[in-house]
Amino acid sequence: MNRHIIFFKTKKNRQNGFTLIELLVVMVIIGLLAALVVPKFFGHVDKAMQQDAQAQIELLGQALDLYRLEKHKYPSTDEGLKAIAPYLRKELPKDPWGNDFVYISPGEHGDYDLISYGADNVEGGEKNNMDLVSWK
Repeated sequence: MNRHIIFFKTKKNRQNGFTLIELLVVMVIIGLLAALVVPKFFGHVDKAMQQDAQAQIELLGQALDLYRLEKHKYPSTDEGLKAIAPYLRKELPKDPWGNDFVYISPGEHGDYDLISYGADNVEGGEKNNMDLVSWK
């Protein structure tokens, strides 16, 4: 009977929890997984933002066409995209990187040019910095 009492006393005195080594191993595993997954995830995020910008350009183009149907012309570059605000359900959007779309009318590639300069907001660029335009 004493054995059982000693066993229970020992179990009561034992502390629950993880050792420092166990925590370090878990942190290393999480770090390795993050190193493998995060770059792939951000590649998809960049592509999604570019697709979003292209979709916004298309929607702005539709609003510009509605403006043209009513006013028989596209807004000038000076009037800008603010002229089509009444034709949008929400406020005039910015591109997914928080920059204003560039509107030029008459455009070099048609009646108007709509441009998002991408993540760097500078003309030209590749990958995430690639320009997204209305004429392509």
